[in-house]
Amino acid sequence: MSGFGPGGPFLADCPARLTVELLADKWTAVVLYGLSRGPVRHGELIELIGGISRKMLTQTLRRLEAHGLVSRHAYAEVPPRVEYELTPLGASLIDPIHTLTEWARENADAVLDALDTTPEPNGHGD
Repeated sequence: MSGFGPGGPFLADCPARLTVELLADKWTAVVLYGLSRGPVRHGELIELIGGISRKMLTQTLRRLEAHGLVSRHAYAEVPPRVEYELTPLGASLIDPIHTLTEWARENADAVLDALDTTPEPNGHGD
């Protein structure tokens, strides 16, 4: 497989590695997938995702916005309304996220079975 030799995409300062680290965050794929149906308000995302705190969702949305994957739209209304939606770049990740989700569904039992049969660490660093 190309790209895994010296100078490949997983060097510490490589943009590809930095992008993979962003995508590997616990909430990134979930939030992106939650936005895949169109613009959504913060509270709606909280309900849709479940298990994420308001603070963590805000941090995740800000990080995704800073990286060009999500856009934030504030409307001058009373009360104020803010919606988030995928940018074209963010939308381009939905198919890979869907593929990864399908893999996880198909292999969840095997992964859990392997976890159950993994020996406990013996505390000696091996």
